[in-house]
Amino acid sequence: MSLSFMSLGGNVLTGAFAQNATEEQRSATSSIAAVGAIANAHDDENGNPVWVLSGSDSSMPSDRPANATATELKGLTTSTVNYYGNASGYLVYPKNGSGLPAVVMIHEWWGLNQNIKNMAEQLAREGYVVLAVDLYGGEVATEANRARELSSAVGSNPQVAIENMQAAVQHLSSLQNVNSSRIASLGWCFGGGQSLQLALNTEQPLAATVIYYGNLVTDQNELSKIDWPVLGIFGSADQSIPVDTVRQFESALDADRIENEIYIYEGVGHAFANPSGDNYAPEETADAWAKTLDFLKRHV
Repeated sequence: MSLSFMSLGGNVLTGAFAQNATEEQRSATSSIAAVGAIANAHDDENGNPVWVLSGSDSSMPSDRPANATATELKGLTTSTVNYYGNASGYLVYPKNGSGLPAVVMIHEWWGLNQNIKNMAEQLAREGYVVLAVDLYGGEVATEANRARELSSAVGSNPQVAIENMQAAVQHLSSLQNVNSSRIASLGWCFGGGQSLQLALNTEQPLAATVIYYGNLVTDQNELSKIDWPVLGIFGSADQSIPVDTVRQFESALDADRIENEIYIYEGVGHAFANPSGDNYAPEETADAWAKTLDFLKRHV
């Protein structure tokens, strides 16, 4: 059990990890900025996240030069891999190393766009083999209505997405530089909910599951399928993922004796880690990313 309400002010953290912000936390803002930074988020009348496109990929902070090739990515190897049916994912990993931990990274409702690829590179620089999956068959949405259609299609036929993510785990397990017992999943928003779905339906035990404000399952019997640590990142003002639901999720994990760390950041809403969104909270974003890296380091 680790349900913590986080309240940040200046560089001082007043939650469970109260201390002056570390260099890792300060630098994390530029890393997490790669995720979903072309979308603004708000909630509709039903409490569902609604996204409005703004800006472009060119505004994203990244060390990727224009027209970059794999050899220009400072010690990383990148490739597009066909790992399931017509799904091609973005695979990135350190050029050197063996027995590495790995992460299945799951995109937001826009699809596997450059923002998610940038984030995969950021995580790979921490020593992980990262496979950013594609749950949309190659399509990337550029406007909210199409993104809603694509995510709804996944929801109406969830087994396809589950099989897709299972195949991603199998692909990572087959790589010579991966320790197959050290594979985790991580996703934001739509991808956060899918990260949990992979945990509930995986054919191979995972090492850890990370959920950023994704749709939750609160049934204790269903969650009992999980036998590894879970990290959850949420905002107290998120109307689409209410605090009461997060508490029920955490209570069910505790009842099942599943190790968990659940953080609820005070006063921030849905998609608070989105740098271009109205809800963007840079200090909370940096702290959440530092906690993510620490969690993965300890468990994967």
